[in-house]
Amino acid sequence: MSKQDIPTTPPAPVSMGEAFKYWFKLGFISFGGPAGQIAMMHQELVEKRRWISEHRYLHGLNFCMLLPGPEAIQLAIYISWLLHGVRGAVVAGVLFFMPAFILLSLLAGLYLSYGDLPAVQGVFYLIKPAVVAVVLFAAWRIGSRALKNGVLWTMAALALVGILYFKIDFPWIVLAAAIIGAIGGKLMPEKFKAGGGHGASNKVYGPALIDDDTPTPAHARFTWGRLSVIVIAFVLIWLGAMLALQGVPDLYNMGEFFTKAAFLTIGGAYAVLPYVYQGGVEHFHWLTGPQMMDGLALGETTPGPLIMIVTWVGYLGGVAKDVAGGNAILAGLAGAGVATFFTFLPSFLFILAGGPIVEATRGELKFTAPLTGITAAVVGVIVNLAVFFAWHTFWPKATEEAIFSGPFEWLPVLVTIAAFIALWKYKIDIMKVIGACALLGLVYSFVI
Repeated sequence: MSKQDIPTTPPAPVSMGEAFKYWFKLGFISFGGPAGQIAMMHQELVEKRRWISEHRYLHGLNFCMLLPGPEAIQLAIYISWLLHGVRGAVVAGVLFFMPAFILLSLLAGLYLSYGDLPAVQGVFYLIKPAVVAVVLFAAWRIGSRALKNGVLWTMAALALVGILYFKIDFPWIVLAAAIIGAIGGKLMPEKFKAGGGHGASNKVYGPALIDDDTPTPAHARFTWGRLSVIVIAFVLIWLGAMLALQGVPDLYNMGEFFTKAAFLTIGGAYAVLPYVYQGGVEHFHWLTGPQMMDGLALGETTPGPLIMIVTWVGYLGGVAKDVAGGNAILAGLAGAGVATFFTFLPSFLFILAGGPIVEATRGELKFTAPLTGITAAVVGVIVNLAVFFAWHTFWPKATEEAIFSGPFEWLPVLVTIAAFIALWKYKIDIMKVIGACALLGLVYSFVI
């Protein structure tokens, strides 16, 4: 944009109706994971519509990057909260994940009904190795940014050994990494300096509705009274929802489990996947390992946050535990609804409670040493997830007692290697890689 083209006046105030239309549209086109979603909002809200300035946008993003939970949806909640208060926050957050919730619930129902068809099995046969490549690529991508020295590499390796060989639960690994990071930040601060986040930008797009020097709106100003009301309201909502589920133990377990998962999503959705895997597959037996992989593949190719995999887990878990007395569709929707509600509820709390504090202390936010330690450990945990998925894919008939029993599948290995190279070297979009593997699997189903 040339200097002559830069607007000189801010845009007109945004009505709730206009904002609703945008957030509704975003929910259906928010492909590409958090990076793609954040870039999409920047292009539309900062560059084109000028609802918020570059610096205010990055300030909000830095805050969301520090929080547990999906940062893209939290950024949408934050911006909409600045514009229209609590009502705006709820509208933006719900519309962000609702299309993915509906689509994944529909796909889960179709999967349970028609997943045994040869053509469908062929598609998922070669989607699974693509998922292995995607998870490995996520570990490489996070690790290349986060592991800046030998100390952090060691923490990643210890996390991998701890969860793979000693079966240490994910929350304990997060806690240990945070403690080591806090201590290391004082003893060796140069080893735990912030490496992530988003810095300031000098780009100018013209005056914005929420500009650099725009005063914080009244509803976004910090007061202890407002903070207390918000926290109490969310606690009561959570308690009310949990009490409503007491008569259905399996749904109650889901509510409790996905609340914990929401507070552990530090480092993105891939960071919490091992925890969801441990709980959903190994502890509660809501679904199998291969079913988890199939859900992850579908989650990569649908709009919304990747953490929407919880909708898939909840749907299959509701059906597996028959929470609706024989009605599979109702059981699936109940499980999906509980998993989604309890996963995203904390995101609204974090923004509505923490947003005023951030607005009151506006300035660049950085990752703390404990978060740097957690991010390093998360890399090892994600590699462990890739190992689990690869094991299920390359030795599909193996068991815990005989981990390399049954035939070894060479074709999935070759597909995994090819998919990883496509993602890593040629920067091909994840959706295209999974789509190509699905098409190859369909062809394969007619050949064999």
